[in-house]
Amino acid sequence: MAYPTVSAPYGFQPINRIGGNPYAGSTRLIPVDSGAVYDGDLVELLASGKCAVIASGSSAAQCLGVCVGVQYTNSSGQTVQAQYAPASGVTNVVAYVVDDPTALFKVAVVSSGTTMATLTRAAVGQNATVILNSGNANTGDSAQAISSTTADTATLPIRIIDVVPETAPTTTTYAEMIVKINTHSYNNTTGI
Repeated sequence: MAYPTVSAPYGFQPINRIGGNPYAGSTRLIPVDSGAVYDGDLVELLASGKCAVIASGSSAAQCLGVCVGVQYTNSSGQTVQAQYAPASGVTNVVAYVVDDPTALFKVAVVSSGTTMATLTRAAVGQNATVILNSGNANTGDSAQAISSTTADTATLPIRIIDVVPETAPTTTTYAEMIVKINTHSYNNTTGI
């Protein structure tokens, strides 16, 4: 068995770009429409020009990118930079979003909810849905993951690019995958 063990989903973590260039930390500040948003959550661009956590993890998802932190004004009028923004009691919420359509992310695989699962190397090149678990207010981390059920359906939001061998529970199964956003907003030729 590999070490360390992945015991729960943690959202999407940027690692590099599709061509192999390292992730340099580039983000875009995008106002948040409403609702809580956590570090590692996939977000979508709304018609208002603001973003929100994606409302669908299936073929309806048009993802803008991944939130990697937030800034907001708390009830005392102080500007706070944090890993997540609560759904209420704060104003002026903006998300730091990795919005590069060629960015790659590491993500956990689940069968449903937060129940960890695995995929084999045969999943590389397939598409997957996003499991929209609620984030953790104690850590500020997302609990989103991808489904262990994959398909070749073009409208599924996530494309599996590779496996993560460092945390593989066996020599042929993988608890984490390297993925890209398959239905990225910037590649949607009809706009929002």
